[in-house]
Amino acid sequence: MSTLFSSAAAPAPTSTTGDTSKDLEIAANMLPSDSVSALAFSPTHDLLALCAWDGTVRIYEVSNNGNVSGKWMFKCEPKAGGPLEHPLCVTWSKDGAAIAAGGDGGTIFYVNLNEAGPGGEIKPTLDFKQHELGVKGLCFFMSGGKSLLASGSWDKTLKYWDLPSHGQVGQTVQCAERVYSMDVKDHLLVVATAERHIHIINLNEPNKIYKTIQSPLKWQTRVVSCFTDASGFAVGSIEGRCAIQYAEDKDTSLNFSFKCHRQPDPTTRDLAKVYSVNAISFHPQHGTFSTAGSDGTFHFWDKDAKHRLKGYPEVNGSITATSFSKDGNIFAYAISYDWSKGYSANNPQQPIKVKLHPIMGDECKPRPGSKKR
Repeated sequence: MSTLFSSAAAPAPTSTTGDTSKDLEIAANMLPSDSVSALAFSPTHDLLALCAWDGTVRIYEVSNNGNVSGKWMFKCEPKAGGPLEHPLCVTWSKDGAAIAAGGDGGTIFYVNLNEAGPGGEIKPTLDFKQHELGVKGLCFFMSGGKSLLASGSWDKTLKYWDLPSHGQVGQTVQCAERVYSMDVKDHLLVVATAERHIHIINLNEPNKIYKTIQSPLKWQTRVVSCFTDASGFAVGSIEGRCAIQYAEDKDTSLNFSFKCHRQPDPTTRDLAKVYSVNAISFHPQHGTFSTAGSDGTFHFWDKDAKHRLKGYPEVNGSITATSFSKDGNIFAYAISYDWSKGYSANNPQQPIKVKLHPIMGDECKPRPGSKKR
């Protein structure tokens, strides 16, 4: 397993086709029994959180020699009773001391890992249900020296919480539609909803929506992810397109969109098979980003040079979630069914895997001369 880090300093090949031969696969007996809904690396430690449709949240520890061990696991079972919830999202506090997961029944599960013990199965520190429908987005952010949590739901609301007291902070923000994806960076909170609405919120004034735009992509939004400098965000949709969007009107000339996660259809001459863009993650150091999709591929991109850095071979299953480690040396991706073909296409033989890709050489570095933003 030490191969995960042993080649980290090696120069990357000059080809734009990436190499996945050194990717480490987490052992099957440490994985969930159903599709992975989200991945998130800790901002302070080499800990990877995973939530899945089997109702569990799992945290793995990645050691310096590349070994992976299961650290903690908890079930999304409300203390007040009720059915097991399926976590749709998971996020870390900025200090890496806590995580929160959002359930499909509207419950937020919060764990203070300082109280979790050395490892094994744990119970959430607290859980509370303040959303009428599933919680699809969770983001920790700092405000006035305090750590607050933003939650976005299918009930078309955005709320803020002071944890662990779980008291609501400020007003409930009404969204245009059901929340599908959320991300935060510094003062910038981006909330993507059904019907292609995107709310941009300045967290210096969290109770009001700074701006609402229509997605530049023509089909349903799947994911949003903020730039590392908080000047804008990337949007991915079900149509195999990604858009780069800046928050301020003065930068609109820099906005653009491009096709990705499409494959030629051998049965037709001019048409391509179109796949959903399921995940977008920004490299914490370089500001480059990844896209991953239902076609089972992931790619690294330089938005400022409008250039694809690397494209990787199919992994024999849809990629449902991705995350970069705190220093950007590891790229995690989950392979599982993403429901893009409906219930009838799901079967027990669908693979459930989580792999760790070591970032080698310059495969995630911007092109020489491109301006990092």
